[in-house]
Amino acid sequence: MCGIAGIVKTRSGQPDPGRLQAMISALAHRGPDANGFHCSGPVGMAHARLSIIDLSGGAQPMSIADGKLWITFNGEIFNYVELREELIKKGHKFATRSDTEVILHLYREEGEACVDKLNGQWAFAIWDEPRKKLFLSRDRVGVRPLFYSLTGDEFLFASEIKAIFAGSAMPRDLDLQALDQIFTFWVTVPPRTAFKNVCQLPPGHSLVLEHGNIRVYRYWSLDYCPEEPVSETREKQLTEELLNLLLDASRIRLRADVPVGAYLSGGLDSTIITVLTHKLVGDRLRTFSVAFEDKEFDESEYQREASAFLRTQHTEVRCSYRDIAKIFPQVVWHSEQPILRTAPGPMLLLSKLVRESGFKVVLTGEGADEMLGGYDIFKETKIRQFWALHPDSRWRPLLLKRLYPYMDGIQRQSTEYLKSFFHVSAKEANNPFFSHTPRWELTAKLKTFFSDAARAEMQDRAAMLSMQSGLPAAYSSWSCFTRAEYLEAQHLLPGYILSSQGDRMAMANSVEGRYPFLDFRLVEFAAKLPSRLKMKVLNQKYILKQACEGLIPRSILSRYKQPYRAPDGKSLFASDYLSDMLSPEQIKQDGIFDPQRVSALVTKFKSGRTTSVKDNMALVGILSTQLLLQQFLHQQKGTLTWNPTSLETCTVLS
Repeated sequence: MCGIAGIVKTRSGQPDPGRLQAMISALAHRGPDANGFHCSGPVGMAHARLSIIDLSGGAQPMSIADGKLWITFNGEIFNYVELREELIKKGHKFATRSDTEVILHLYREEGEACVDKLNGQWAFAIWDEPRKKLFLSRDRVGVRPLFYSLTGDEFLFASEIKAIFAGSAMPRDLDLQALDQIFTFWVTVPPRTAFKNVCQLPPGHSLVLEHGNIRVYRYWSLDYCPEEPVSETREKQLTEELLNLLLDASRIRLRADVPVGAYLSGGLDSTIITVLTHKLVGDRLRTFSVAFEDKEFDESEYQREASAFLRTQHTEVRCSYRDIAKIFPQVVWHSEQPILRTAPGPMLLLSKLVRESGFKVVLTGEGADEMLGGYDIFKETKIRQFWALHPDSRWRPLLLKRLYPYMDGIQRQSTEYLKSFFHVSAKEANNPFFSHTPRWELTAKLKTFFSDAARAEMQDRAAMLSMQSGLPAAYSSWSCFTRAEYLEAQHLLPGYILSSQGDRMAMANSVEGRYPFLDFRLVEFAAKLPSRLKMKVLNQKYILKQACEGLIPRSILSRYKQPYRAPDGKSLFASDYLSDMLSPEQIKQDGIFDPQRVSALVTKFKSGRTTSVKDNMALVGILSTQLLLQQFLHQQKGTLTWNPTSLETCTVLS
């Protein structure tokens, strides 16, 4: 894991090495072990290294073919050992043991199609000197970030937006269309980012810059299969295949020249990854988790039970309201976009604990919910469809209340309100976004806090049209369950789970996350499974539970799914910056939100009155936007001078 950056002159001239230095310095947290630079002709590349594989020989930027091919690479190629052996048989000679060099030789052999053979998580740039071509690529599911900008006579790319700003005098402006998307979907729709003139390369895409022209294309996409009956024998075969795939995905993700740990949340996904990892490395496995002082969010009982069962050396960081408030500005700084939940904050504290414990790499359970039917939104979709068959049923809506026992707002509502909120009708069932309409409409209500001027710049229904325009041709033929899976995997997973909660929070402390459930072989396997094997009636992740039978504690296997959450709005009032950031004067000056509406929201929280999910998302979203403005837009120089304060030591329990 590393940070990458680069500049390519599209007309004439050479990149300024000082600007490259500024860009890579902005990414020091991603690669504290070493820096490297390459400047030749129109291209300049920079690299900040987090040494994990071939500690002595993997320095970057790296070249082969007498300097005709250069690469700067962020990520890991987990099947590099097998690829290296294949390339040696074809006559390729290697100077290092690194996975980076494997990518270069594979590109020399296969050209742009080299990415089809990679099993890993990556964002890289290759400069092909003979062709005067820059080739950028991002991994299939979007584990690693990659941003770019074409300004005047040059093309800039980097692992994070702050590096592009650090290396350019380009104006920094918040993209209100992106803000519209975030306050609808929680994420932007690629290639859009929170900032004008800065794009993100979408997951599963490559980019070619040649003769001043940019070509972006998709090299991989998920192919969901139609529903088919499955016999008991076939179900057993698929269950065994899933477990074998997961074991191998975990095995190759242990390839590192540094110790590898694991996150242990106490849920099914992280526990099975820890079990399989324990089978491979034994009792030397270290596990890490977050515990909360607020019992509503705490899962430490299950975490300790799983650790005791596996006999791992376990350490947890205990998170308070004040901890979340203190680190929230840093969360925004690293996320580089407004967020609607405080949940990334505890993950930042967790990665700090991992790093202080001497680890650079952790395996985690992300991806299982998206790929194997684990989210409540999938269950909710089935219930709503079931209810829509008989909208006047008196007992079918009770299933929704059973689904969300931890949400008092839903428990208090009448059947008629639930029917309206969840869009339960035969007509609504045909909506292409049926599964996500309640979530998106609730989030979109936050736009009432925008100022009149901001709303005037947002095009009506632009967010929904941007989502609709990117749907694959086969989308209309998929079941409602499959559509829900696609929307989660294509947007929320890379844009929030793997970004704001994943890569950004881990790499803030120079820690690399690895995700066995997101091995592309397992992802493609899951896409071909009938939905009834992912959710049998309302039993989420049914096939995974079958595969885990006898491997993990029964209490964890059968426990009611508790989604990862953290204290939201209430926690932020433990800060010493909220009153300044949300003061009527500051809100009016920045012009994004309406001062009176924001003041009313703040007053509601301070009064101790009951607050809703909408209120909490609104407060977090508004505050994170205001912090983003302060950190990135209120400084219009070539370098960013805002520095997040260092984290104080939080309570750590072993």
